[in-house]
Amino acid sequence: MSSLFKRDLKDHWYISYNNNGYPHVQQGFVLPPNRFEDFDPFLLMAEDWFKRGAFSDHPHRGFQTITYVIDGRLEHIDNHGGHSILEAGDIQYMNAGSGARHAEEAVDNDIAHTLQLWLNLPQSLKNTKTTYQNVYVEDVPRVQIDGGELKVYAGEIAGSKGPLDSLVPITMTEISLMKGASYKHILPANHNAFVCVLSGELELGEGKTLLKKTGVATLTFDEHGENESEFDIKANSRAKILVYSGVPLREQIVAYGPFVMNSKEEVQEAYRDFHAGKFGPPAE
Repeated sequence: MSSLFKRDLKDHWYISYNNNGYPHVQQGFVLPPNRFEDFDPFLLMAEDWFKRGAFSDHPHRGFQTITYVIDGRLEHIDNHGGHSILEAGDIQYMNAGSGARHAEEAVDNDIAHTLQLWLNLPQSLKNTKTTYQNVYVEDVPRVQIDGGELKVYAGEIAGSKGPLDSLVPITMTEISLMKGASYKHILPANHNAFVCVLSGELELGEGKTLLKKTGVATLTFDEHGENESEFDIKANSRAKILVYSGVPLREQIVAYGPFVMNSKEEVQEAYRDFHAGKFGPPAE
């Protein structure tokens, strides 16, 4: 008999979208802002469709981003000379740390379609050096399972280790299943986790809750557990789902605009530093 902690859905909802016009065509929050305690260590997650000009040069401090390209091409430019183009299935990881200044743009006439997750940094790492990492889909381990496939982007899942190297321990897995397939996803029991359905219809968790495309759910977890946990997934149609998990930081969070710090004074300092040019020249 399994002794693993059995996960269920803690909360679930469907994404609401705003049609903004050009260049930021459409936007919705997968993880809405201001639920930091529920999502810890994650802050928010946005789904965006955008043309060039939507996310030109802008600053960040105090957190990390994980940007997953669903469709189109995404061009990255930063003010340290970095430049790259990512396509469907690719990811860019950024540690904003002490101060990033970059641009994320669609290429040519593309409409880029992305999921961007904000991942908090503990106070001890908020002043680390800004870094970027591109994770290309061809470099992501694929694990064949009965009736489907896993892509392991981050963490150790099903015997494979993902290439994404975040400063805090997380997992990120894309799970594709054929109609009727079932899978038990194994995660550390003390990881807070959420799922985002990219396509199809699934039965999730101990309660076998139905969730369809654009559905999102947070999962139960054992915050002080030292073992693994089990999350049941069954596909009622051909389906694809993203599962993210991480260890909660349980620190004070003060977020305003592009900065996420531990106090109001630190946010004010970030604005002063940016306007004083301490983040460096524009990304162009």
